[in-house]
Amino acid sequence: MRLLFVTSEAYPLAKTGGLADVSRALPIALKRRGIDARLLLPGYPGALEHIENPRILAELAPMLGISGATLVSGRLPATNVPVFLIDAPSLFRRDGGIYQSGNGQDWPDNALRFAFLSHVGAKLAMGRLGLTWRPDIVHANDWHAGLLPLLLSLEPAPRPKTIFTAHNMAFQGNFAPGILPAAGVPEDCFRCGQIELYGQASFLKAGLCYSDRVTTVSPTYAREILTPEFGFGLDGLLRERGDDFVGILNGIDDASWDPATDIHLPRSFRLGDVSGKRVCKAALQRELGLPVSPKAPLIGFVSRIAHQKMADAILAVLPWLAERGAQFVLLGEGDRELEAEFAQAQERHPGCVAVRIGYDEALAHRLQAGSDILLAPARFEPCGLTQLYALRYGTLPIVRRTGGLADTVVDANARTIADRTATGFVFDDASLEALTAALERALALYTKPLTWRRLQLQAMVQDFSWDISADRYISLYRDVAGIAPADGTDASLDLIATEVQRHVAI
Repeated sequence: MRLLFVTSEAYPLAKTGGLADVSRALPIALKRRGIDARLLLPGYPGALEHIENPRILAELAPMLGISGATLVSGRLPATNVPVFLIDAPSLFRRDGGIYQSGNGQDWPDNALRFAFLSHVGAKLAMGRLGLTWRPDIVHANDWHAGLLPLLLSLEPAPRPKTIFTAHNMAFQGNFAPGILPAAGVPEDCFRCGQIELYGQASFLKAGLCYSDRVTTVSPTYAREILTPEFGFGLDGLLRERGDDFVGILNGIDDASWDPATDIHLPRSFRLGDVSGKRVCKAALQRELGLPVSPKAPLIGFVSRIAHQKMADAILAVLPWLAERGAQFVLLGEGDRELEAEFAQAQERHPGCVAVRIGYDEALAHRLQAGSDILLAPARFEPCGLTQLYALRYGTLPIVRRTGGLADTVVDANARTIADRTATGFVFDDASLEALTAALERALALYTKPLTWRRLQLQAMVQDFSWDISADRYISLYRDVAGIAPADGTDASLDLIATEVQRHVAI
């Protein structure tokens, strides 16, 4: 089976968040299972610099007013996954971020930039770029590739089947409808309501509406976004999709995120010997200018600094943590006002709070390894990956019971501690009081070393690799393409049995 995986970012070529990690790890897992998976993403400067074995594959004919673009082929670094990069200098070769300029403002031509991604994806999928390779399935991700299912729906048969994954319903790619002619989209699509959302043209709605199947990134989030509270105006459309909509839990790249082999750590550790974690903690304290104290609980937060992630509540709880002798370390960026307030908190609580604004992949690994507790709360969370990395590294996560957080962390209470299923701390209300209560429970258990060590080991034994989820995607691909399982068996039954075994283990 041939698969074109279209995304706006993929680590290490480009990364702003979890989408980049998924866009790397899922194609790798699919390749291991015999799927001919290939990536398509924009040719940002960093992507063009880091792609392996690059060569110009095709000159792209002028479209959407953009000329001088080429299609570059190569490999995702340190993998066998082929990559296509769209080298359109006027759209993607610029200083600043992937989506925003250096001052934090969205690029004003984002609609055109990502419409171009979809148009190139459609031409590649339909075999119009002179290549011998054509996909059976096109898997488009998030609003940036939302126009791709729409464009392919306009093509005559035979055309590839389309899967669209919504990674976060809050990010919708909504633009004034006047951009549609420049984006190469028929205005009828807006007038008939297929992509119209509160008077704007929504790239996300286009993907949800025109794809053959829709997925999102966890079972609980799939249920939540069928409601007005979490659906951001699109819950009705998702309910209409019915059985064409499913939640498949994200996994993690367990080769890159493995404390036994992680090249970013000062000392490795593993399930049978976690002594290296103490070395990682001391090294992290030194690196961030905190007193080296084995007994002080070290609490990490590596995330976008945003209201969604309850960053405001975390900021408010810092004085309480400092009074109790805990240390807090932050790595992330986002809301500029919150960034400034966290920087001020570091000044107010020297020796207790360390803040690093920005993103550093190596430091993110060291933070996961060196922290005792990871704060990963959210007002809503499609899946979340940081809590999965934390579990892998024996760092107990504190999460709110929502989306993928609810699917992946088992609360430490009297029953779950006794039956050895607890892996972290879960609270319900999106409030400062509930977050503080969860922290209080965690700090109380931290003073009981034997219980804490047992929780660490239970966390580390959890399996959130891509193996099961990749098999679910393959089953979905085969179903939508009308391809029977290779061995003639009902793969869905095997998947159900495997899911049951996994959740029993959890």
